[in-house]
Amino acid sequence: QWPPVTCRFSRKPCYKHQPLQIFTIHGLWPSNYSNPTTPSNCVGPRFNESKLPPQLRSKLKMSWPDVESGNNTNFWEGEWRKHGTCSKQTLNQIQYFERSYEMWHSHNITKILKNASIVPHPTQTWKYSDIVSAIKTATQTTPLLRCKWDKNTQWLHEVVLCYEYNALKQIDCNRTAGCRNQQAISFQ
Repeated sequence: QWPPVTCRFSRKPCYKHQPLQIFTIHGLWPSNYSNPTTPSNCVGPRFNESKLPPQLRSKLKMSWPDVESGNNTNFWEGEWRKHGTCSKQTLNQIQYFERSYEMWHSHNITKILKNASIVPHPTQTWKYSDIVSAIKTATQTTPLLRCKWDKNTQWLHEVVLCYEYNALKQIDCNRTAGCRNQQAISFQ
């Protein structure tokens, strides 16, 4: 997720005056991209922050912060409860969060876009295809872009990278919903 847009559309004020200027993790969601029978809101082991090694907790504070309220533990717990437990046959809690961090770290979306000269700007907009192309060139797979809407402006909110069910191999996202392909995308 792009924190400035998350904060722009948040119903509550973000916990920091200046939102982070890097893409952060919103979640790792076992979904129907490669396994149509995978549910969400599964039942599984309860979240236990004390199981997360201190080094992993530090990595998650940087890569997976709660940019709205600042309560990382509640955010992580909610994502584990709603999505992580659906991966319990493949990933335990520690593996779920480690894998999420590894994915974020290996595909630095902020850097990928910057290398393509797609950087936050107050007035410039970009084509959907230019953003997708930059990410596809760097990751060798097609991402899904998600946008938020404000009047007639489309704001880049999230970049979704899809993986096969075991979360080991990145695959093309086979969905196109999220941003309107023919409309300019704002990114600031």
